[in-house]
Amino acid sequence: MAVKNDVPPVIYNLFPRFFKTIGDWGAHVDSIVSMKFNSVYVNPFHEVGGSKSLYSVKDYFKLNSEFLPSKAKTDDFTPLKEFVEKCKSNGVEVYMDLVINHTANECPLIKQHPKWYKRDESGNIAHPFAIDPGNPGSITVWGDLSEIEFDNNPDFAGMKKYWDDLVAFYQEIGINGFRCDAAYKIPKSIWEPLIANARKRVKGAKFLAESLGCTVDQTLALNGCGFDYLFNSSKWWNFEGPWCLEQHDQFRHIAPSISFPESHDTTRLAQDQPGTIEMQKNRYVLAAIFSKGLMMTTGYEHGAMKQVNVVTTRPSDMETKKWDLRQWIGRINALKLETSALCEEGQWRNMGSYDHDLLFLEKRTDNGKPGLGVMINKDWHNKRSVNRDEIPGDFGSYKKMVKVFDEKCKTVGNTGNVDLEQSEIVLFV
Repeated sequence: MAVKNDVPPVIYNLFPRFFKTIGDWGAHVDSIVSMKFNSVYVNPFHEVGGSKSLYSVKDYFKLNSEFLPSKAKTDDFTPLKEFVEKCKSNGVEVYMDLVINHTANECPLIKQHPKWYKRDESGNIAHPFAIDPGNPGSITVWGDLSEIEFDNNPDFAGMKKYWDDLVAFYQEIGINGFRCDAAYKIPKSIWEPLIANARKRVKGAKFLAESLGCTVDQTLALNGCGFDYLFNSSKWWNFEGPWCLEQHDQFRHIAPSISFPESHDTTRLAQDQPGTIEMQKNRYVLAAIFSKGLMMTTGYEHGAMKQVNVVTTRPSDMETKKWDLRQWIGRINALKLETSALCEEGQWRNMGSYDHDLLFLEKRTDNGKPGLGVMINKDWHNKRSVNRDEIPGDFGSYKKMVKVFDEKCKTVGNTGNVDLEQSEIVLFV
């Protein structure tokens, strides 16, 4: 039974290079379900180009041979279909990456449709690049990728049909959710009909816009494209200053968003300072409460230390396990799905000062009604005893307090002093 449209996606990012074959993905579904995830997102599983990067797609209609048993045919999608069927039989929706802003340099489309590609001043196919917003002189060029041309494409209709056929192909397999890579690089004239057609074929098709690392104007330009969700930047908020709450308010009219404590593009939190289990819980709880959607990458539950790599990551990278948070994550996910205020994007406001060692926030519902209060110990290293007089009077309307760091997410009355662990977050509901 698929996830209902009004239920927020609680997504397990199954990174395929952590598993030997697609058959092993299916064997991991039971663990995903036990942690109360209702969706699974898999990074690109298509045939790749010479760089072997998952995001260097050579053929969208073939599977990556690295994820198949020896001698298996790359155009036989039976293993993927079986994985999707197992997910759906367990109530888990499947999302895939939709990478259509570039292809591998070896992609046959370059010869079949040369006019689909962007060219430089010398007439050579252009490679996508990114400029570090904090250091404009730092430019990363992906030389293994060939960039698609959208603005001046003489065969725009043909290209648009190709992407539509691609989405239809995977919908036929049973995949009905798409994480749209670098969505801001692709115009509304592509996204709007692509998304509309997908929903005509399958009611409830979901599209997630990967919109991190772009400008504010580029994010705002996604408004009206039809996306169900954006991804937000709460992962980088250290509770100092209002920027994250302001950004949340600025973009919430476009679509609700998805938070994550780490991703396949970031360092592992367990490797970062202070590297404590309290910080691991802090960032997961923040992601769970901050927005409507939530996503967690393979290995977070075990405190994986080695950063994910789209080329070199192997199953052996998962052998070192710092801790086991699977049961606790399951309780947090269940709490999220059972608490109405956490199933909405909501509206955030700060109830105190960012200069204080405690941060008090209130999340109101989408219609502006009280939802829940949040108290955060901003100190990563030290415990904190909180006197009841320090807690804002507005929190008096919340009858219960949930100690979400507790392995059983203990609920207590909203009275008396509160003892906080380092980095601890407490909810008032």
